[in-house]
Amino acid sequence: MVSQQNPIRIFVSHLWESDDDYLRVFEFLESARNFFYANSSKPDRRPPGGKEAEREELRAQIAPAEVVILLASHHRRAPELIEFEANFAKAADKPLVLLTSFGGTGAISKALLSIADESVDWDERALTDALRRQARHEETTRWDTIEFKLD
Repeated sequence: MVSQQNPIRIFVSHLWESDDDYLRVFEFLESARNFFYANSSKPDRRPPGGKEAEREELRAQIAPAEVVILLASHHRRAPELIEFEANFAKAADKPLVLLTSFGGTGAISKALLSIADESVDWDERALTDALRRQARHEETTRWDTIEFKLD
């Protein structure tokens, strides 16, 4: 059960910078009620030493995560980096939640769609429910209530 003492450990794909989509993920997670998480992604910790040093740092950031959030928008900007993050996560048996492009713009790579365990749009409830399902195998049984008047 997700609680403040037992948060879901997440890794959010990044391009070694905190861009708008990366930061937006945390805005969505922070606005969710009764959802607790610990973030293992550290985009500000780009190591010196080139591609292999970067990959080693990414492995260290992904390793403690229970679930990995891939941002489709990042794949268009740096496909090799995002595919490395996705492939390492799968090799480490981490579930992948793919967040489509914000605003629904842009095609999503078939490679990402095929490797992702679940794909969701930018919606706070859809995202947190997907994280609960993928990380903890918790089913949410929330229902929307619609009130209306009959005249």
